[in-house]
Amino acid sequence: MFQDTPVYDICTLSDFRQKDIIISRFAPYLEQHKNLHAAHSHSFYHLVLFTHGAGSHTIDFENFKVNPFQIYFMIPGQVHSWNFSGFTDGYIINFSESFFESFLLNARFPENLSFFSGDLNNAVIELPKEVQPNILRLFEDIIKETEKEYSLKEDMLRVLMIQLFILINRLTVATNQKGAASYNQILLKNFQKLIEVHYKDLKLPKDYAELLYVTPNHLNAICKDFLGRPAGEVIRNRTMLEAKRLLTIPKLNIAEIAYQLNFSDNSYFTKFFKKVEGLTPEEFRKKITNQSHHE
Repeated sequence: MFQDTPVYDICTLSDFRQKDIIISRFAPYLEQHKNLHAAHSHSFYHLVLFTHGAGSHTIDFENFKVNPFQIYFMIPGQVHSWNFSGFTDGYIINFSESFFESFLLNARFPENLSFFSGDLNNAVIELPKEVQPNILRLFEDIIKETEKEYSLKEDMLRVLMIQLFILINRLTVATNQKGAASYNQILLKNFQKLIEVHYKDLKLPKDYAELLYVTPNHLNAICKDFLGRPAGEVIRNRTMLEAKRLLTIPKLNIAEIAYQLNFSDNSYFTKFFKKVEGLTPEEFRKKITNQSHHE
């Protein structure tokens, strides 16, 4: 029988808990929480650096091959599962959305980092050999800081994590973007942020264009230039992602999911889903059920 997709918060995983943060080497964390192999989501930010192991890691229904010196970044709400082959180790850091609030003027600091955008193209990073020693040193310093009761311990953890994030963000920015962001790049990012807020109630590009003070044609052109797809498809993809996440929760029937996503009726939602995915919602649910049983 398909299991309900659990949602974990920091308090749920209390064995490794500091206040608003969990830090551990990966092997003992995995041994303690064997149930995390199955599909689940988090209410917190989550990152894993693998140093040993193989297998696969599925994030929001996309599958990635696990390799040493590969780092994964996940944001609250994403659904993921692991299927490892042999001994797997590395480091894991989970931290709440409020962890940096009392420390930084910009309390939403993680949202400005490319790898915490929710875009899977930026969330899985193969670390180049030249940066691996520095990244490992930072993780070891973070682990050591958790092992003793130092004064201002949590502030030191924040400082070390910020160093880690900046180093990795420089890698991704150097790879993906040269020079300062253009007006159109900033506009695209603002469009994507608005989708996160309004995808349930605003379905058309013209609605977002109005909020951004641009024409629908201009917004569409930007999306095609940078993403290779029209603005309407970007909006539909976000709706589809949420639909897939909700379909992993068996206690929700199709009509309830359609209602949550603000579709006028169950039939319209089913037609929308099949047109985009090529499967009905029921067929998709059966597919992920079968995949879960085979892992």
